[in-house]
Amino acid sequence: MDKLVIHGGTRLKGEVIISGAKNAAVAIIPATLLIDGICTISNIPAISDVKISCKILQELGAKLTWNTPNEVTIDTRNITCANAPIDMTSKFRASYYLIGSLLGRCKSAVVGLPGGCNLGARPIDQHIKGFEALGANVEVSQGKITATAKKLVGTSIYLDMVSVGATINIMLASVLAQGTTIIENAAKEPHIVDVANFLNAMGADIRGAGTDVIKINGVEKLVGNTSYSVVPDQIEAGTFMLAAVATKGDLLIKNCIPEHLDCLTAKILEMGANVEYNDDSIHVFANKRPNKANIKTMPYPGFPTDLQPQIGVCLALANGTSIINEGIWDSRFQYTAELNKMGANITAQGKSAIFEGVKELYGAPVEATDLRAGAALIIAGIVAKGETSITNLVHIDRGYENIEEKFRGIGANIQRVVDEEI
Repeated sequence: MDKLVIHGGTRLKGEVIISGAKNAAVAIIPATLLIDGICTISNIPAISDVKISCKILQELGAKLTWNTPNEVTIDTRNITCANAPIDMTSKFRASYYLIGSLLGRCKSAVVGLPGGCNLGARPIDQHIKGFEALGANVEVSQGKITATAKKLVGTSIYLDMVSVGATINIMLASVLAQGTTIIENAAKEPHIVDVANFLNAMGADIRGAGTDVIKINGVEKLVGNTSYSVVPDQIEAGTFMLAAVATKGDLLIKNCIPEHLDCLTAKILEMGANVEYNDDSIHVFANKRPNKANIKTMPYPGFPTDLQPQIGVCLALANGTSIINEGIWDSRFQYTAELNKMGANITAQGKSAIFEGVKELYGAPVEATDLRAGAALIIAGIVAKGETSITNLVHIDRGYENIEEKFRGIGANIQRVVDEEI
């Protein structure tokens, strides 16, 4: 198996180009199942979650042609099956978008219970509530979800909690439903807007994405025959912004949408670093140890949970005591035990953690406990004195394209090596 070996003590400097958004791509690819036609999707990140999504589509009868490593043409005119391979769907969380897409297209879906990072309980009750409100019968048993419907009819659906996955899944199921569907208390994340924009480009009628009320007027068919570019990845952009803060670096982060990162920018400024917005790039530079700061993760436009471990590295090095309160997942603080191996002083309990800032971190063997924890450990390894080795890279590869190459391009001493002992 592979591991990343980092020789730390580096100040990052230079330019980095951000890839397409993982969280948008893994919803848009299943959404192509709703199209009775052909479409081309560009700016797709070359990551394992995307590759598995595409393999599942092929198993269902879609034809895929890769024009470049980041652009694919998908023909879903002849879908032959509504039963997604359980072994593939169990490998990543976003496989549940196959339910909404297949239910909308075929009025039937069989999908394995989704997998992905172990961040605590991740129920799909709000997804099921939405499908049933539209007229589907949903059963969960023997490790799979079965959804069937004679027809889907639009209705008003109030989400009991703000859920990105449920918002997108209900949107997918309702674009071909009869009548109008209204999703209230909808999530507002940029990738929800991107999925809605993609569907509208293919012939859907979705209004209000990015607000807490989304209205979907059902249409008879989606026709495709057009191209769409995935939105830039705000979480990858934020990861590199925080890498600049932690390493006292100077980075120009290109191909991003600065406004998607306003909440992070506010915290970076509070920590004493500098941020400059351009049209499609962000310049972050720091020349001192970060100031302490308190963080509470919340749904967009609040501070994103997917940047919590990365800012945790900055707070582990900050001047003073900081507190992070995790408002989304139960087990997001697994990474703190790994940072403590590197000399951090973090006390985590439940959904809160206290960070007593230290002046330096030191290289150590650590394990990526989830996708964003892996990114945080890379940043920590670049900052730390000595050598850091990171294992369990399967998590990192799920969501970051060519991450070691990108970090090497801005000065990091990082290599991927095969370790026969792992």
